[in-house]
Amino acid sequence: MVKKKETVEFAATGRRKTSVARVRIKEGTGGIVVNGLEANTYFDTPMLQELLLKPIKAAGVEGKYDIIAIVKGGGKSGQCGAVVHGMARALSVGDETLKAALKKGGFLSRDARMKERKKPGQPGARKRFQFSKR
Repeated sequence: MVKKKETVEFAATGRRKTSVARVRIKEGTGGIVVNGLEANTYFDTPMLQELLLKPIKAAGVEGKYDIIAIVKGGGKSGQCGAVVHGMARALSVGDETLKAALKKGGFLSRDARMKERKKPGQPGARKRFQFSKR
């Protein structure tokens, strides 16, 4: 009888601004795939590519896990932040010992900053029409 090797897989959801990322992590060689594309292709600026690797370096698990992310909504920066948040949450679910390092790096806290809505009776969220006494 051949014993099938079990693959360990963790999943989590990450959010930033209006972006939502569903992240799955499984044991592998360290590849990152976002929406079916290689991460360096999807996030084409060096700043976003560096941000994407920060939680992995903070946890000290480079080259240990394959990461698959599906992200929707927002722009590239918000999507990258959502994937980073999801990766950190999935890593902390998978290994409780990594939670302290990820929390210290600030990867587990949700960045709740969003665009404020436009209010009625004014031209923008905060801007007012010019006041006139007479």
